[in-house]
Amino acid sequence: MVRRDVWLVTGGAGYIGGHIVARLHAAGRPVVVYDDLSTGSAHRVPDGVPLICASVLDEEALAKALVQHEVTGVMHVAAKKSVPDSMRDPVLYYRENIGGVVTLLAAMVHTGVKKLVFTSSAAVYGMPSASIITEQTPAEPISPYGYSKLAGERMIADAGRAHDISWLALRYFNAVGAEGDQLADRGGTNLFPVIFRAFAAGKPVAVTGGDFATHDGTGVRDYIHVADLADAHVAAADRLTRGPAAQVLNVGTGKGYSVLDVLAALRKVTGVEVPYAIGPRRDGDPATVIAAVDRVREELGWSAQRDLDQMVASAWSARQATDEGMR
Repeated sequence: MVRRDVWLVTGGAGYIGGHIVARLHAAGRPVVVYDDLSTGSAHRVPDGVPLICASVLDEEALAKALVQHEVTGVMHVAAKKSVPDSMRDPVLYYRENIGGVVTLLAAMVHTGVKKLVFTSSAAVYGMPSASIITEQTPAEPISPYGYSKLAGERMIADAGRAHDISWLALRYFNAVGAEGDQLADRGGTNLFPVIFRAFAAGKPVAVTGGDFATHDGTGVRDYIHVADLADAHVAAADRLTRGPAAQVLNVGTGKGYSVLDVLAALRKVTGVEVPYAIGPRRDGDPATVIAAVDRVREELGWSAQRDLDQMVASAWSARQATDEGMR
């Protein structure tokens, strides 16, 4: 009898990690959550899924979890993820993000776990000159967060060669939306939460830059529904089960939406006009950043299925429920 893979998800009680765990669990795949709950919530962990509350910097705890639960693969989602915060406290980001990868790899080597899906980011590309970003686009990060993700990829590649670890690094673009209120994004720095806070308070949404070379003058980004992102992780797990891999993959929709497109979708969802005020650009903001998704489609047989209206509607619904629950 062939034993099924058991996946340990670090950061599995967080926004993105919670969606990944929910997808794996719903599919009947054995999954274990490893999270220090510094930003995650135990309420996101499905009933019946083990939760280990410990730091990714604790090699002994990681190794114990891998052995105790007979883990065969790891999805490493745990990380500090704010670009502005990383500029203010780079040491924290290097310690948590780079140190976390070092510790995890050491625990995997010690226990013989050979499969790894790594959460990377489009932040590794920095300020690309091209609008369509392929995996061959030079990785030139401009923030400690971006540097930490690129360093993680390179450490994993080196460890993979030395210790026969099969891996995939998924470079996320802009994850948004929610599948259910319990899995809502409660962060405060991403575009959707910023828009929703202003809209709920009856204030104009601050739009940074209205003179870009785009269809409406505002910045264009590749937003992806977090449920599609979770599906990509299930596809990555399937790919690693089929055989060895060592690849970096962009994970996006391959489509671009401007800030005003997002506001129009919110107006459609709520039926209410969304006021906005256009201000100056932020230094370093490119006009358009869209993922090339040919490689991920070919390698994983996966592509995003949800459109902008679905992203906005799910995010707004979850936000409303979260706000109501906090009253």
